[in-house]
Amino acid sequence: MGKKSSSSSLSLLEWQYIRPRYYLERPDQLAFAVIFFVLLIWLVWDRQTLTHEHQMEVSILKEELTRLQKTLEDSKSNAIQDNPINIHRREKVRDAMLHAWTSYEKYAWGQDELQPQTMNGVDSFGGLGATLVDSLDTLFIMGLKDQFQRARDWVANSLNFNKDYEASVFETTIRVLGGLLSAYDLSGDKVFLEKATNIADKLLPAWNTPSGIPYNIINLAYGNAHNPHWSRGDSILADSGSEQLEFIALSQRTKDPKYQEKVENVIKELHKTFPADGLLPIYINPHTGTTSSSKITFGAMGDSFYEYLLKAWMQGNKTEAVKHYREMWETSMKGLRSLIQRKKPSSFTYISEKIGNSLSEKMDELACFAPGMLALGSYGYGPGEAEIILSLAEELAWTCYNFYQTTPTKLAGENYFFPAEQDMSVGTSWNILRPETVESLFYLWRLTGNNTYQEWGWNIFQAFETNSRIETGYVGLKDVKTGVKDNMMQSFFLAETLKYLYLLFSPPAFISLEEWVFNTEAHPLKIVTRDAHERRLAVYQEDKFAHHFGGRKEHRSDYN
Repeated sequence: MGKKSSSSSLSLLEWQYIRPRYYLERPDQLAFAVIFFVLLIWLVWDRQTLTHEHQMEVSILKEELTRLQKTLEDSKSNAIQDNPINIHRREKVRDAMLHAWTSYEKYAWGQDELQPQTMNGVDSFGGLGATLVDSLDTLFIMGLKDQFQRARDWVANSLNFNKDYEASVFETTIRVLGGLLSAYDLSGDKVFLEKATNIADKLLPAWNTPSGIPYNIINLAYGNAHNPHWSRGDSILADSGSEQLEFIALSQRTKDPKYQEKVENVIKELHKTFPADGLLPIYINPHTGTTSSSKITFGAMGDSFYEYLLKAWMQGNKTEAVKHYREMWETSMKGLRSLIQRKKPSSFTYISEKIGNSLSEKMDELACFAPGMLALGSYGYGPGEAEIILSLAEELAWTCYNFYQTTPTKLAGENYFFPAEQDMSVGTSWNILRPETVESLFYLWRLTGNNTYQEWGWNIFQAFETNSRIETGYVGLKDVKTGVKDNMMQSFFLAETLKYLYLLFSPPAFISLEEWVFNTEAHPLKIVTRDAHERRLAVYQEDKFAHHFGGRKEHRSDYN
């Protein structure tokens, strides 16, 4: 009985502490209860916030773990794929690069290009050290550390852009700006980013036109921009629509949007009147933004515009923000397929040029970048369509390889004709060490794993060694039929041809296509997504990156 009474009293005592009246009659207890309640809410909220932040950090760490696991798997795969034949061939290409670079250092240091036969340098790009800057990433990729360091010091101490020189905006962008940005992405050395910003600022006034379509020539010292006299005031499609990768990359790395805004406005302007087949004539009016009646081609003066539509989509990590680039590119690929001709009685497939409503039976070697572009883009299509695009890439690559194999020197001419009921024939017969076919072989091998493309690349490399290598560097040929040599080692031979050959015999995870996108001068730029969360991840990984490493071209010719 006593126990029951005691239990009832305790229940009443506990009950009074949760009755509001109890606290109203005791202000000090009320204050204490309010403070306790606020602290309890704050504690719960703080724990939730910490939990959310913890989840974010865990998510980032999981992604980092996934990346490291993939790196480990790639390393195991590379150990298998890096066979003695590839190692031998890669070393031979590295030796070729060392020979070309040593000759440049000896006879043309700091100048734009080497003339090997007369053993002197020429400033064909206004004295911007074109070969040196173009070669920076090749030296780094091939592990030529001493040579890279000497080139880096020249950039830091001697590279000067205050030149009274009428520079090609396009060539300066793809070679100099692209070369500096790639060297920065690979090495992490900020001197390259500083110089890249300097040259971009020199080029920016070219975009100050009524339409935003840039002029193609600018005086680096005074900022006066104009178009070449032979274009009758028009801008050139490839020259005006192939700066996106470099200027977007610069904005991403400097956090200054002005560079990206200039080049993306070009795409917006062209999108306004983008044709149903996605094929644009090579001349554009910079005042109105409209195209002029002119040739349509995937060769000289048209080529890299289409390449950059695809690669700008890749550069943005294929997110919604860059979807319009992919859509425009797919439209243009429908147009490209309308230009495809299949040679009879031979089996060669080629990309014709279009003038008015007529198709021309001609294809530039420059257009041999297209097989690689198609292979690269095929993986964005759905089943069925992807196979069709890849098959077309392989057909075109066979034609481009035979541009080499059908000449006595086994080096390709500048362009080819496909007359009815006849075999293809060389048109312009010089070879200036161009990289386009090798570039496509690199992409096709990476994306299909077919070793045939490595064999074709090795055959082309041996033809360069046989015909173009001399004691003082490498030269082109005035005629691929006779083998008569010229006197110029083009900067893109070191920047592109030898780099793509080296990567053709390197493990696929080295400069992975999932992490890097190559500009039209073969300068690899790190892919940075525009999605906020993934951008944070990219920043998180940025400091670590340096430790992971152990129109394409000028349309001039010396024979014009």
